[in-house]
Amino acid sequence: MLQIQDTLVSLDVVERFFCCDLDKCLGECCIEGDAGAPVTPEECAKIEEVLSKVWDDLLPASQQAIEEGGVAYRDIEGDLVTQIVDGRNCVFSCFGENGLCLCALEKAYREGRIDFCKPISCALYPLRLKQFPTFTAVNYHRWKICKCAEVLGRAKGVRVYEFLKEPLIRRFGQEWYDELALTCQEYLKQYHNQ
Repeated sequence: MLQIQDTLVSLDVVERFFCCDLDKCLGECCIEGDAGAPVTPEECAKIEEVLSKVWDDLLPASQQAIEEGGVAYRDIEGDLVTQIVDGRNCVFSCFGENGLCLCALEKAYREGRIDFCKPISCALYPLRLKQFPTFTAVNYHRWKICKCAEVLGRAKGVRVYEFLKEPLIRRFGQEWYDELALTCQEYLKQYHNQ
């Protein structure tokens, strides 16, 4: 583990390679799983604020799920997560060419229709954050559907912390990220001769 300010960062974040390969996985992380994406109450409020601007991008089943249960719910562990359809698909999943799953929120953000990109938990994936009383744990979540991202990351020489630079800065700030990057570089020099 690396200690960066008030966080403990798993060494997997430093050592592992990762670069999303959407041409191969087709965004499967948004449509597979047993719960929605973790969200904060503030993010739920923001999603509700912009919902009308993404409504027409949502599938009819997603619209129905939101009408019946709202944009988020508490999962079996008590965590607030985005609403899902058919026990697995995030309600904000929409589909583009060749069956590529897109996030309706991110799509609208990139098109300039809303000022909220997507929940930070989605932007940070495959990292998962766990809050403790005195620190935040930053862990790498391995999932078979992301194997192609590990292969592409290795081929490009992109480590997890490098691939997720922007969302890490969004969540923890530039100063935190700069400290992380420097610590990672020193660690890799010392232990991996890189």
